[in-house]
Amino acid sequence: MLEIYPVPPTTLLANAVLLAHFAVVLFIVGGLVLVVAGNLLAWRWVNALGFRVAHLAAIGFVVAESWLGVVCPLTSLESWLRTQAGSAAYNKGFIEYWVQRILFFEAPPWVFIATYTVFGLLVVAAWWRYPPRRGQLRH
Repeated sequence: MLEIYPVPPTTLLANAVLLAHFAVVLFIVGGLVLVVAGNLLAWRWVNALGFRVAHLAAIGFVVAESWLGVVCPLTSLESWLRTQAGSAAYNKGFIEYWVQRILFFEAPPWVFIATYTVFGLLVVAAWWRYPPRRGQLRH
């Protein structure tokens, strides 16, 4: 017989934060792919000013926190919630943790700082190459 154990609310909240964090990572990485591919395919919506500002701000925040040595607030919140639920918390950043866990890849923090910085520079280059547009875009 299958036993069902109650899941603490803090674990559910931690899982929600994990999903939100994953969505942010997907937005940052996928956003750059969409901007470049969308411009090559003439999708005008990928240059909407609001989308582009949000994307630039998101990667800018990640680059700034990595250079300042600040742990991501979502990582901190999820770890705190997991600790409150009696689970193990992260002992490193969100990306480092999941890259190591999924790919068994360990690297010193400077590798992640450099990666975030290069990715941020690619977003800035895309901003310059494919400038955002004001106004309502169709298509």
